[in-house]
This record gives sequence, structure tokens and C-alpha cells, in this order.
Amino acid sequence: MLTGAAFTAFLLAGLPIGLVLCLATLSYVVATRNWQLFDSYLIQLFGGIDSYGLLALPLFILVGEFMNAGGITTRLLGMTMAVTGRIRGSLAYVNVFANGLISSILGSSTTQIAIMAQTLVPEMVRKGYDKNFAVATTVSAGLLGPIIPPSLIFVIYGVMVQAPIGDMFVAGIIPGLLIMAAFCLVIWLMGFWLAYPVEPHASVRERIGRFMRGLPTMLIPIVILVSIMTGLASPTESAALACVAALGLGLGYREIDLRELPRMFLRTGLNTAIVLYLVAAANVFTWVLIHGQVPQVVANWMTSVASGPVSFMLWLNLILLVIGTVIDGVAGLILIVPILYPIAIGLYGIDPIHFGVVVSINLTLGLVSPPVGAALFVGASLTNTKPSDVFAMSLPFCLATCVVLVVLSIWPWFTLALIR
Repeated sequence: MLTGAAFTAFLLAGLPIGLVLCLATLSYVVATRNWQLFDSYLIQLFGGIDSYGLLALPLFILVGEFMNAGGITTRLLGMTMAVTGRIRGSLAYVNVFANGLISSILGSSTTQIAIMAQTLVPEMVRKGYDKNFAVATTVSAGLLGPIIPPSLIFVIYGVMVQAPIGDMFVAGIIPGLLIMAAFCLVIWLMGFWLAYPVEPHASVRERIGRFMRGLPTMLIPIVILVSIMTGLASPTESAALACVAALGLGLGYREIDLRELPRMFLRTGLNTAIVLYLVAAANVFTWVLIHGQVPQVVANWMTSVASGPVSFMLWLNLILLVIGTVIDGVAGLILIVPILYPIAIGLYGIDPIHFGVVVSINLTLGLVSPPVGAALFVGASLTNTKPSDVFAMSLPFCLATCVVLVVLSIWPWFTLALIR
């Protein structure tokens, strides 16, 4: 009881979530007066990050750094614009498609939204789109980042439950495509009351030129997915290959300055340290949760309200949607999985891969939901818009994601088809 009160107090005080987890753990030790737990505290912290799979994190983050500096984003946008042509509202569809392509390289929602908010939103506003709609589309499409492989949240989940990270990546492909299709349907429906502009005519030669200039950038996701799906490389090794491909493309386009490499490595190291600290803190917090038999209490409650796997997954969606509004993706993942994973697998026989994909999508919705909504505030701040206005315009996209979540919860085939 004291531990829960301490956790809530520290969280409301605005402390970083990693520090909240560590302090809440210490409060449990003090409350139980089990001083022997202090002897294992540092061991548990280190044990949380003592995993080979976590090496993929800095490598995928470094891929994003090379991509930003190498002009890859601009070429991806040109390629998607060449495909959509003069469809009414084509830039909105380009936004979704480009985010899907960039997701297959970055795997980080916040970074992806920061890039697209500064590149595509100004272009949409200049072409006559409503600014709030442009930002909402960008922020919502950024949810594809943690779902379409490679995905940093999938790496962390795989390490936490010892699930194959490669299978997690492959399992995210169909759900990611379903969400992209749902977003395109939302854009089409919203077009009945929003006056989308039409792109000026471009000759076939111009469109082919744009497409061909962007085509080499597809080398990066192809390297990642093919190497994993064929078994030629582990996710960590595929991330290293993707780094080489991204650096090679950037140097080939002559847009990466080798003098900037030390800064890229520094930013990669800092971002990696933040994530790893969260993972370590979560491991020690999970340790005291198990010691306090919290999973058993939650299991008893869940079995009283959920009669089977489907009802459990639907209840899970509701619980995670609420949690996601106050805690972001990675933090929510490392808090929830240790409690609900044993229940899902042990009591209801749910596939670990299926469970991980549904949980990850649920928690990423929190990125665009107030009051926390990290991605929502990033997009709004970079475009000088009000978060409330952007959120109101993004509600149809959130609803579409919820519909996809229900489909995935009822029919596991959509997450397991490519790995079975």
C-alpha cells in the first residue's frame, strides 16, 4: 500500500519515470523492513540491461541519425508523391505512406513525428490544407513508428519476456498495414467535409524521376526485413547492416558530413542511455512486485471478469488505453508486462507474440492522448498549434486504431500469419 502511494506521489510530482520506479522500489524495502533486499538491489538493476538483444537499440537509433542527415526523408516523400499523383488530398495520403516507410527505418514515434512535422506539415499548409488537420495526420501516422519493424518497443518487449525479437518484427507488419489502411479510410471519409486541394499536374517523366530518386532508400528496410526473415542475421546484426546501408546512402548522396559523426554518436549514446535506464529501473520494480505477490492479486481479479482469451484481450485493451493516457509507451510496457504477461500466457493461453503486438499498439495510442501525449505535444510545439485542437482533429484516427485493436484481439491470425 505504501509502495503504491509512494509511486503515485513521485509520479504526480513530475519526477522522471525511471527515478519514480527506483524510489518506489526503495519505499517497498523500507515499508517491509526487509533489509536483505538491499543486497540484491544493484544486481537487479544491472540484470535488467544485461541482454544481448538490447544492443539493437543504439544501432536502430543510429540508423535514424544517419537517415536524418543523409537526405533520405526528402527522397522518401518524393517517391510517395510520385505514386499518389493527382488524387484529391494526395498529400494527406502521402503523409501516411511516408510515415509507414520511415517507420520501417526509424522505429521511434517521437523522432519520426519531429521529422515529419518540420518537413511535410509546412508543405501541406502551403498547398491549402487545414493546419490542425495536417498536424493531426502527421502525429497520428507517427503511431506507425513503434509498430512497423524495426520497432524499439518490440525489442524491449522481446528482451523482457524472452520472446524472439525477429518474430516480433515480422508480426508487426500486417497490423501496421491494417492501421495504414484504416488511416487512409479516415482521410477519405473526412474529405467529405474538408476541402482537400488537388496537386498540380506532373508529367509521367517527372513522377518516374521522383520515384527512382527515392528507390535506393528502400535498401534500408529491405536489409532489415530480409536478413531477419531469411535467418541470415539476428535483429541486432540486421541493425548493424542497416547502419552501414544508411551511412553508405548518405555518403552516396553527399549529404552526410563526416565531421558530424561524433555528434551523431553522442546523441545516439544519450538517447540509448535514457531507454536503458528505464529498462533497468523497470526490472528492479518488477522484482519487488513479484516479491509482493502483485501479479497474483491482479490474476484473481482478471479471472473474475474475463471468461476467456477474447474477453481478456478486450479488457486488456480498455485497461491499457487508460494507462496509456498517463504513461508513455516504453514506460507503460515495462510497468504492465510483468503483471499481465503471466496471466495472459499462463491462464488464458494467449500467444506471447500476439500479446506483445496488441499491448504495444495500445500503449502507443497514449502518445497522442492528453494529458501526457508526448507525440501530440511534440507535433504541436514544432508547428505552433494548440494541442487541444490537434487532438480533436486526431480523434478519428485514434478511433480507427481502436477498431484495428479489436480486430487483432479477436483474430490473432493477423499478427501470427507471417510467423506460423
